[in-house]
Amino acid sequence: MTTLLVIAKEPRPGRVKTRLTPPFTPAEAAGLAEAALTDTLDAVAAAPADRRVLVLDGTPGAWLPPGFEVLPQCAGGLDERLADAFAHCHGPALLIGMDTPQVTPALLTVDFAGCDAYLGPAEDGGWWALGLAAPDPALLRGVPMSTPVTGAAQRARLREAGLRVRELPRLRDVDAAADARAVAALAPHGRFAARLAQYTSR
Repeated sequence: MTTLLVIAKEPRPGRVKTRLTPPFTPAEAAGLAEAALTDTLDAVAAAPADRRVLVLDGTPGAWLPPGFEVLPQCAGGLDERLADAFAHCHGPALLIGMDTPQVTPALLTVDFAGCDAYLGPAEDGGWWALGLAAPDPALLRGVPMSTPVTGAAQRARLREAGLRVRELPRLRDVDAAADARAVAALAPHGRFAARLAQYTSR
């Protein structure tokens, strides 16, 4: 059984995308977060999987499409929350966040034949996707998160465990306003690009 996991925060003003304020208001930052999450969930819904799971900090809204299980995030640091997400999987799983609305179903279509793990590096030094043929929460616990070396540290952890790692394309996360503009240009027909255009045309 292949599982696609999305770890996300409920897009509420003041709780998400705070690095977008300024130039955007907290409400606009939350609107951009909701659009990014919706684009991400649409890509996951269109990708082949036996199970689709949203691991959520908060409460689902009208933005959640059908066909997703919703699990609450556990307490603790990001490494603990990611580890716990994989703990709910019994078989190959690929986890992504809500910060890459340019993701496509093709990027999420992975084959573990000949490898044990997938890692999608992010331009800021982190990672946007992690796939494990045999999910093991210990592969994430203790890895430093939200740093310029997170991706390298996670890759090292996988290789130290003897896993064969396959790289996914490098993507840019939406953190700051410059990221938002660059990502919207890569996926100009998505909800994220439309929402950004709405806010910047005022």
